[in-house]
Amino acid sequence: MSEQPVVSVIVIFLNAEKFIGEAIASIYGQSYENWELLLVDDGSTDGSTDIALKCAERRPEKVRYLQHDDHQNRGMSATRNLGIRHAKGRYIALLDADDVWLPDKLKEQVAILDEEAEAALVYGASEYWRSWTGNPQDSQRDSTPPLGIAPGTLVRPPTLLVRSLDATARTPCPSDWLVRREVVQRVGGFEEHFRGVYQLYEDQAFLAKVYLTVPVFVAGACWDRYRQHPDSCVSVVKKTGHKYAAGLYYLSWLAEYLLKERIDDAGIWQALRRKRRRYRHPKLYRLLAGAQHRVRQMKRLPRGTLPALVYRWFRAQ
Repeated sequence: MSEQPVVSVIVIFLNAEKFIGEAIASIYGQSYENWELLLVDDGSTDGSTDIALKCAERRPEKVRYLQHDDHQNRGMSATRNLGIRHAKGRYIALLDADDVWLPDKLKEQVAILDEEAEAALVYGASEYWRSWTGNPQDSQRDSTPPLGIAPGTLVRPPTLLVRSLDATARTPCPSDWLVRREVVQRVGGFEEHFRGVYQLYEDQAFLAKVYLTVPVFVAGACWDRYRQHPDSCVSVVKKTGHKYAAGLYYLSWLAEYLLKERIDDAGIWQALRRKRRRYRHPKLYRLLAGAQHRVRQMKRLPRGTLPALVYRWFRAQ
């Protein structure tokens, strides 16, 4: 490794003994080698602390172990920020301890940011990884959802924020990003008050600040495998019924942030109001969405299937 790494890879973990070894192996397996690895412990009480310490001992020139004072549990955002404060690379790559990277992830993303001087962050399409279980019923369940943005596009502010609020562009997984360190510092890093169930939206809060400030390059490649399992943050919050409470917390924070930054873009505020309505009245929204779907189906029926008056009414809706 050169004296100054190009990429600082930050892996935060909390009791991730089951998966962290596989995540680290996917970093070691990168075709791009000019990286440093920061393993940041959020107060683990299982064997993942020992795994991380041993990695740092074996490869001290590449790997560092970090923790909060007194081995505290401070939450995902504070733990990401701890890694960022110690990062040396000009680019920051995040890898959650239960995900893995594909071998050319860093090589291809570094090439994009080196080429696209305006882009502050690059992301692609994550594979939603279910076959990791080895169960036959999961073997065909891996999927790569569409991005909602044409691949190979440099998207300027605030398009991605509006599209994410309207759910017409997918929020990229943190394990898929590569972002310039100076941009992370400029927007103030991650919001540390997003803790507990609210940390479901800590990545979206960070992205909102980026989307408002600088262009983002959306690529079509798949560079990571996003592990789907019942103990993930997303799964736990959904199971406990706190998804909409966490979402409303994020939306309230976003409104305050927009006011503080004096953002008066009408499109952003309209999208925010629409999102708030959906999260305040989720059952009503699902009911209306179902009705709209049925209307669209009716409108596609050929003439003569329905009485003329009914057909004309559906076409008019």
